[in-house]
Amino acid sequence: MSRPVVEFWFEFASTYSYLSVMRIERAAAAADVDIEWKPFLLGPVFLALGWNDSPFNIYPPKGRYMWRDLERLAEKEGLPFRRPSRFPRNGLLAARVALVGVEEGWVAPFARAVMTANFAEDREIGEEAVIVEILGTLGLPGAEVITRAQADANKLALRCQTERAAELGLFGAPSFRVGEELFWGNDRLEDALAWARRA
Repeated sequence: MSRPVVEFWFEFASTYSYLSVMRIERAAAAADVDIEWKPFLLGPVFLALGWNDSPFNIYPPKGRYMWRDLERLAEKEGLPFRRPSRFPRNGLLAARVALVGVEEGWVAPFARAVMTANFAEDREIGEEAVIVEILGTLGLPGAEVITRAQADANKLALRCQTERAAELGLFGAPSFRVGEELFWGNDRLEDALAWARRA
């Protein structure tokens, strides 16, 4: 029998996606569940909901709570954290590269490295030079990967995946899907894994 699968929908600019990206492989291995990585863009999803910015920026009290919560949770998980000097950052290129990584099997270490750059090192993950450097540290040919990521077919694939997220009713990241069941938020990761085991 094949192992149960959880779809993991994440965004590189998303604060709580940082926490999930850094811990999902360990948690999934312990639960004996496979992960299907689904990078997407929150910007178009938010626009469809009538927001032209992150709700953490639109609603300052919510934003203040989120940053303090992230500090606490990062400390709990033993993760480094430095509040980004710009939020949200542009995760478009990283998401396109991540789609290539899904196809080639290196999306997990790439995603962790990009999240670390954004939320622990305060680096501009929207800059090609930063992404190329990250790819190089993973032993990957940065320029070649960028070329594949920026190909029209891959751009369309990310657009379609983002549209699919909206069709499925996703409204934030991270989100987890098990069949038709949706779980939203880093604190629902374990629930999603448990549901996959039950299913």
